[in-house]
Amino acid sequence: MTTVSLSAPRPHVLADLVPAVRARAAVDAALVVTGTLLIAAFAQLTITLPFTPVPISLSTLAVVLGGATLGARRGALSVLLYIACGVLGAPFYADGNSGWAIASFGYVLGYLPASALAGHLARRGADRGPVRAFGAVALASAVVYLGGVPWLMAFLDVDLATAAQLGVWPFLVGDTVKAILVALALPGAWRLVGRRTGTPAPAPGPVAAGPDVQG
Repeated sequence: MTTVSLSAPRPHVLADLVPAVRARAAVDAALVVTGTLLIAAFAQLTITLPFTPVPISLSTLAVVLGGATLGARRGALSVLLYIACGVLGAPFYADGNSGWAIASFGYVLGYLPASALAGHLARRGADRGPVRAFGAVALASAVVYLGGVPWLMAFLDVDLATAAQLGVWPFLVGDTVKAILVALALPGAWRLVGRRTGTPAPAPGPVAAGPDVQG
Protein backbone atom coordinates (compact mmCIF):
# COMPACT_ATOMS: atom_id res chain seq x y z
CA MET A 1 0.00 0.00 0.00
CA THR A 2 1.37 3.39 -1.00
CA THR A 3 1.34 6.20 1.54
CA VAL A 4 0.90 9.73 0.20
CA SER A 5 2.41 12.54 2.27
CA LEU A 6 0.25 15.63 2.59
CA SER A 7 2.88 17.68 4.41
CA ALA A 8 4.16 20.92 2.91
CA PRO A 9 7.24 20.68 0.68
CA ARG A 10 10.48 21.18 2.54
CA PRO A 11 11.90 24.67 1.93
CA HIS A 12 15.30 24.54 0.26
CA VAL A 13 16.13 28.26 0.49
CA LEU A 14 14.64 31.09 2.52
CA ALA A 15 12.57 32.46 -0.37
CA ASP A 16 10.66 29.18 -0.53
CA LEU A 17 9.04 30.21 2.74
CA VAL A 18 7.27 33.15 1.10
CA PRO A 19 3.63 32.08 0.80
CA ALA A 20 2.09 31.98 -2.66
CA VAL A 21 -1.14 33.93 -2.16
CA ARG A 22 -2.07 33.34 -5.78
CA ALA A 23 0.13 31.96 -8.54
CA ARG A 24 3.61 30.81 -7.52
CA ALA A 25 4.98 32.32 -10.73
CA ALA A 26 3.81 35.77 -9.65
CA VAL A 27 5.54 35.38 -6.29
CA ASP A 28 8.74 34.25 -7.97
CA ALA A 29 8.62 37.21 -10.37
CA ALA A 30 8.21 39.61 -7.46
CA LEU A 31 11.15 38.00 -5.68
CA VAL A 32 13.32 38.31 -8.78
CA VAL A 33 12.49 42.00 -9.22
CA THR A 34 13.14 42.62 -5.53
CA GLY A 35 16.52 40.94 -5.87
CA THR A 36 17.37 43.14 -8.85
CA LEU A 37 16.43 46.34 -7.04
CA LEU A 38 18.42 45.25 -3.99
CA ILE A 39 21.56 44.80 -6.09
CA ALA A 40 21.01 48.17 -7.77
CA ALA A 41 20.55 49.90 -4.41
CA PHE A 42 23.62 48.29 -2.84
CA ALA A 43 25.68 49.15 -5.93
CA GLN A 44 25.27 52.84 -5.10
CA LEU A 45 27.02 52.38 -1.74
CA THR A 46 30.56 52.83 -2.99
CA ILE A 47 34.04 53.91 -1.98
CA THR A 48 36.21 55.28 -4.79
CA LEU A 49 39.87 54.34 -4.64
CA PRO A 50 42.33 56.75 -6.31
CA PHE A 51 44.53 54.04 -7.84
CA THR A 52 41.90 51.88 -9.56
CA PRO A 53 38.90 52.50 -11.83
CA VAL A 54 36.95 49.78 -9.97
CA PRO A 55 35.12 51.15 -6.92
CA ILE A 56 34.44 49.25 -3.73
CA SER A 57 30.70 48.64 -3.50
CA LEU A 58 28.22 46.49 -1.65
CA SER A 59 26.76 45.02 -4.81
CA THR A 60 28.64 41.73 -4.36
CA LEU A 61 27.07 41.44 -0.91
CA ALA A 62 23.62 41.83 -2.43
CA VAL A 63 24.42 39.34 -5.19
CA VAL A 64 25.57 36.49 -2.96
CA LEU A 65 22.97 37.21 -0.29
CA GLY A 66 20.26 37.34 -2.94
CA GLY A 67 21.47 34.15 -4.58
CA ALA A 68 21.58 32.26 -1.30
CA THR A 69 18.17 33.57 -0.26
CA LEU A 70 16.37 33.24 -3.59
CA GLY A 71 18.02 30.07 -4.87
CA ALA A 72 20.03 29.52 -8.03
CA ARG A 73 17.27 30.06 -10.58
CA ARG A 74 15.63 33.14 -9.08
CA GLY A 75 18.99 34.58 -8.06
CA ALA A 76 20.39 34.21 -11.56
CA LEU A 77 17.27 35.77 -13.06
CA SER A 78 17.55 38.75 -10.72
CA VAL A 79 21.15 39.30 -11.89
CA LEU A 80 20.18 38.88 -15.54
CA LEU A 81 17.53 41.55 -15.09
CA TYR A 82 20.06 43.77 -13.33
CA ILE A 83 22.55 43.39 -16.18
CA ALA A 84 19.90 44.01 -18.82
CA CYS A 85 18.58 47.14 -17.11
CA GLY A 86 22.09 48.56 -16.79
CA VAL A 87 23.04 47.80 -20.39
CA LEU A 88 19.83 49.46 -21.58
CA GLY A 89 20.69 52.65 -19.71
CA ALA A 90 19.27 52.36 -16.19
CA PRO A 91 21.77 53.82 -13.66
CA PHE A 92 21.95 50.54 -11.77
CA TYR A 93 25.68 49.94 -11.72
CA ALA A 94 28.14 51.33 -9.17
CA ASP A 95 28.15 55.13 -8.90
CA GLY A 96 25.05 55.32 -11.09
CA ASN A 97 26.85 54.00 -14.17
CA SER A 98 25.18 52.13 -16.99
CA GLY A 99 26.15 50.47 -20.26
CA TRP A 100 28.92 47.98 -20.91
CA ALA A 101 31.86 50.30 -21.75
CA ILE A 102 33.10 50.63 -18.17
CA ALA A 103 36.07 49.06 -16.42
CA SER A 104 33.91 47.23 -13.88
CA PHE A 105 31.48 45.61 -16.33
CA GLY A 106 33.30 42.29 -16.14
CA TYR A 107 32.49 42.12 -12.44
CA VAL A 108 28.85 42.72 -13.30
CA LEU A 109 28.98 39.75 -15.65
CA GLY A 110 30.62 37.72 -12.91
CA TYR A 111 27.62 38.35 -10.68
CA LEU A 112 25.60 35.85 -12.74
CA PRO A 113 27.57 32.67 -11.97
CA ALA A 114 28.27 33.94 -8.44
CA SER A 115 24.57 34.27 -7.66
CA ALA A 116 23.76 30.90 -9.21
CA LEU A 117 26.54 29.22 -7.25
CA ALA A 118 25.45 30.82 -3.98
CA GLY A 119 21.90 29.62 -4.60
CA HIS A 120 23.03 26.11 -5.51
CA LEU A 121 25.15 25.78 -2.38
CA ALA A 122 22.41 27.23 -0.17
CA ARG A 123 19.92 24.74 -1.59
CA ARG A 124 22.31 21.99 -0.49
CA GLY A 125 22.31 23.31 3.06
CA ALA A 126 25.35 25.60 3.06
CA ASP A 127 23.27 28.47 4.49
CA ARG A 128 22.29 26.60 7.67
CA GLY A 129 25.55 26.99 9.62
CA PRO A 130 28.06 29.87 9.80
CA VAL A 131 31.16 27.92 8.78
CA ARG A 132 29.63 26.37 5.67
CA ALA A 133 27.88 29.64 4.84
CA PHE A 134 31.19 31.52 5.02
CA GLY A 135 32.81 29.03 2.68
CA ALA A 136 29.94 29.20 0.22
CA VAL A 137 29.87 32.99 0.18
CA ALA A 138 33.65 33.24 -0.13
CA LEU A 139 33.61 30.83 -3.07
CA ALA A 140 30.75 32.65 -4.80
CA SER A 141 32.49 36.01 -4.26
CA ALA A 142 35.68 34.64 -5.81
CA VAL A 143 33.75 33.67 -8.95
CA VAL A 144 33.03 37.38 -9.57
CA TYR A 145 36.72 37.90 -10.31
CA LEU A 146 36.59 35.33 -13.11
CA GLY A 147 34.58 37.87 -15.06
CA GLY A 148 36.07 41.03 -13.63
CA VAL A 149 39.79 40.42 -14.09
CA PRO A 150 39.80 39.37 -17.79
CA TRP A 151 37.51 42.29 -18.63
CA LEU A 152 39.77 44.68 -16.74
CA MET A 153 42.83 43.34 -18.58
CA ALA A 154 41.17 43.92 -21.96
CA PHE A 155 39.59 47.26 -21.07
CA LEU A 156 42.80 48.78 -19.70
CA ASP A 157 45.20 46.76 -21.87
CA VAL A 158 47.20 45.54 -18.87
CA ASP A 159 48.70 42.21 -17.87
CA LEU A 160 47.32 39.82 -15.28
CA ALA A 161 49.55 41.05 -12.46
CA THR A 162 48.50 44.66 -12.99
CA ALA A 163 44.83 43.70 -13.25
CA ALA A 164 45.13 41.82 -9.96
CA GLN A 165 46.70 44.86 -8.31
CA LEU A 166 43.88 47.05 -9.57
CA GLY A 167 40.94 44.69 -9.34
CA VAL A 168 41.59 41.91 -6.83
CA TRP A 169 43.96 42.63 -3.95
CA PRO A 170 42.30 45.91 -2.82
CA PHE A 171 38.96 44.12 -2.40
CA LEU A 172 39.86 40.95 -0.51
CA VAL A 173 39.48 42.45 2.97
CA GLY A 174 36.05 43.81 2.08
CA ASP A 175 35.03 40.49 0.57
CA THR A 176 36.02 38.74 3.79
CA VAL A 177 33.95 41.13 5.88
CA LYS A 178 30.96 40.66 3.57
CA ALA A 179 31.33 36.88 3.76
CA ILE A 180 31.34 37.02 7.56
CA LEU A 181 28.19 39.18 7.60
CA VAL A 182 26.30 36.87 5.25
CA ALA A 183 27.57 33.78 7.08
CA LEU A 184 26.03 35.14 10.27
CA ALA A 185 22.84 36.45 8.67
CA LEU A 186 21.72 33.33 6.80
CA PRO A 187 21.79 30.80 9.69
CA GLY A 188 20.33 33.49 11.94
CA ALA A 189 17.43 33.94 9.53
CA TRP A 190 16.73 30.19 9.54
CA ARG A 191 16.75 30.15 13.36
CA LEU A 192 14.41 33.13 13.46
CA VAL A 193 12.02 31.42 11.06
CA GLY A 194 12.10 28.30 13.21
CA ARG A 195 11.23 30.24 16.36
CA ARG A 196 8.38 32.12 14.70
CA THR A 197 6.83 29.05 13.14
CA GLY A 198 7.53 26.76 16.07
CA THR A 199 9.43 24.33 13.87
CA PRO A 200 13.15 23.64 13.83
CA ALA A 201 15.22 25.02 10.97
CA PRO A 202 16.09 22.42 8.33
CA ALA A 203 19.33 20.68 9.21
CA PRO A 204 22.42 21.22 7.08
CA GLY A 205 23.14 18.66 4.42
CA PRO A 206 22.54 17.84 0.77
CA VAL A 207 18.99 18.20 -0.45
CA ALA A 208 17.74 15.83 -3.10
CA ALA A 209 16.26 17.36 -6.20
CA GLY A 210 12.53 17.07 -6.53
CA PRO A 211 9.46 18.66 -8.03
CA ASP A 212 9.05 20.99 -5.06
CA VAL A 213 12.29 22.89 -5.78
CA GLN A 214 11.54 26.58 -6.30
CA GLY A 215 15.02 28.11 -6.25
